Amino acid sequence: MDRRNKRGKNYIIALLFVAVSILAGCGSSGKGKTPVGDTPGSVDTGYQVISFRSYDSEDTCLFVDRDKDKNTVTFLNLMLHKRYTLSLDGTTCFYDKYGETVSLDQISLGAVVEVQFLKSSKHLTSMKGSTESWSYESVDKYTIDSVKKEVNIGSEYYKLDKDVLYLCDGRVISDTDLNPSDVLNFIGIGNTVYSVEVAKGHGYLKLANDEKFIGGWIEIGEKMVSSIGRGMLLTIPEGSYIVQVSKNGNVGQKQVIINRNQETTLDIGDIKIAESQIGQVKLTIFPENASLWIDGEKTDYSSPINLSYGMHQMIVRADGYQSITKYLKVGQDSASFVVELEEEKKSDSSTEESSEEEESSEEETEEQTEESYLVYIDAPEKAEVYLDGTLVGTVPCSFPKKAGTHVIILRRTGYTTKSYSIQVDDAKKDISYSFAEMEAENTSLLGGGIIAEDTTVSDLTNAIINSVLFIVKTQKNLDK
Repeated sequence: MDRRNKRGKNYIIALLFVAVSILAGCGSSGKGKTPVGDTPGSVDTGYQVISFRSYDSEDTCLFVDRDKDKNTVTFLNLMLHKRYTLSLDGTTCFYDKYGETVSLDQISLGAVVEVQFLKSSKHLTSMKGSTESWSYESVDKYTIDSVKKEVNIGSEYYKLDKDVLYLCDGRVISDTDLNPSDVLNFIGIGNTVYSVEVAKGHGYLKLANDEKFIGGWIEIGEKMVSSIGRGMLLTIPEGSYIVQVSKNGNVGQKQVIINRNQETTLDIGDIKIAESQIGQVKLTIFPENASLWIDGEKTDYSSPINLSYGMHQMIVRADGYQSITKYLKVGQDSASFVVELEEEKKSDSSTEESSEEEESSEEETEEQTEESYLVYIDAPEKAEVYLDGTLVGTVPCSFPKKAGTHVIILRRTGYTTKSYSIQVDDAKKDISYSFAEMEAENTSLLGGGIIAEDTTVSDLTNAIINSVLFIVKTQKNLDK
């Protein structure tokens, strides 16, 4: 009986020792390596004894993927730009950048991390947020230049890594899937950005019964001001907004909720037309010889200008100064504004050379207008194409080429609306784009969905058969 008690005590002590070893291994984020292999005086048995903190390799890398089924994680080496995959188990430890223990679910894809692992068995020992990395969260003022591979955040410029990871809802996306209206998170080291994540995405707004406001203006919260055209489809950041439409002094408001990747239709046909109201606007412009355009018409501003209530576009130009384009919102009987242009930066060349360059530039512009180039959209077929919110045709289609960043929206009944950001160059040649096939919306007959307009009899038959088989299978599972 005493022997049994003694064995039991020894067994408990052994278990406690193992438990303490595990806790000690995951409770420390130190860099010291646990010896692997032979130690002085040991006998080579052919086996390698590994403790819970064993590793023979270290790396600062990008966390790019996780496979829950296979229990593996994938990283990108930032120096060699090579990916590698490691296995993990209950002995793998995870920490935030401050050394606090966390779970793997608390480390986001796109994070820069420091890892320790056994290269021989491809096993991850520990993973910790990098203390060298920085992050900018919920950035709404930025400019991404995918051609120059750089991004402007506030007043700072950063280089985009050649393998920069773009993410949305935990999925890897392309840079063309980003929209200028998206709110983004950036992660990097030094002056290089390694991952970009969509923190707040975008949806789409379509106006219905908008005939009486065509040629007027739409104002969406403080995010966007645009003229109202026929069949327009606007890309708007997700969220709740007060939408104001106006034309010739007639102003109306409605509230709308924009959901990520979803299209919302706003009926403005029931907005009542009120009597037109006029306000007087006094503009003081420097320099005094500047020219003024209001809603596309050259306007004399030597005396107050009568403008209807609502939004108006104002353009001010003067030789030797930077032109400006602003929106005036008239909502009272009288108002005054001061507009001051900034001088253009002078180059080392003479005034005559500058004049010659301007004349040459004007001639080139005229030549380009006469010999315009086109942008072709070849796929996906039958999709409506919207260029910066304006309908330009149905695929296949084309539109005049204009250098700069543009938003292409693809829309088709029965399919999920999709947008892409494209950067058009100024080369004197046509260009073409072929986008991926659109994803069909939920078209389940039993789920109360809709049927895509080009669904064939064969597709419909297969859908019915699959639905019946699903019901039979579900019933069998319930019977069990």
